[in-house]
Amino acid sequence: MFLDSFLFALSHLSRLPVPAVPFREESLGRSTAFFPLVGLLFGLILAVFWWLAGWLFPSQVIAAMIVVGLVVLTGGIHLDGFMDSVDGLFSGRPRERKLEIMRDSRVGAFGVLAVVCLFLLKFTLLLGLSANVLFEMLLLVPVLSRWGMTFAIFTFPYARPEGLGKLHTIYTGKKELLLATFTAAVVAGFTLGPAGLWLMALSGALTLLLGKAVTVELGGLTGDVYGAINEMLEVVLLLASYVFFRVSSSIL
Repeated sequence: MFLDSFLFALSHLSRLPVPAVPFREESLGRSTAFFPLVGLLFGLILAVFWWLAGWLFPSQVIAAMIVVGLVVLTGGIHLDGFMDSVDGLFSGRPRERKLEIMRDSRVGAFGVLAVVCLFLLKFTLLLGLSANVLFEMLLLVPVLSRWGMTFAIFTFPYARPEGLGKLHTIYTGKKELLLATFTAAVVAGFTLGPAGLWLMALSGALTLLLGKAVTVELGGLTGDVYGAINEMLEVVLLLASYVFFRVSSSIL
């Protein structure tokens, strides 16, 4: 059961080769428990790549390659959700029409502009971090952003009557949230100590704010919104690292 759920999480959140497992709704639904573990795998891959690339390329090239590398690892699934969410939520239409826009495979102008801004922010934030901080954030950010998705799935209702996200909502209970939270907290504490736990608390607070705002608009969340939460958390956590380490250095 646990192995199947982990493999479902890995196949759903990444484009890494995964052994085929028999489809069971419960295994798929409970895979949210392993979202942070998949994030840790991404972080390890990115951190190793950053270390190796540092021997060959300048920092600007490495920052761009990290942004692109994360897209390659995930297949852009969260970016697609981010663009669809922006198109729907900022359309100014009624609830049902917003959900229709978000389901549409075509991307609108709002979504394109938003993802360009997102890429610029990620690139600039990665480029400006010092080497030791960047290594730690590469490990931690993918974990906390995917923990935020599990937290959102557990906390808020699903806005549609059907869909993969509905299965996650049904089967993500306290045990799944506890396992995901434990994984994220261990990684946060190991990488940055108390600072990592503060960043985890920030992730939880932002997830609650975003989830509440979208629930008011749509009556719940969707798979696209989960992806948007992941993308927003990645940017905010990188931005927060600047604030935290600048404050810490000024105190010390």
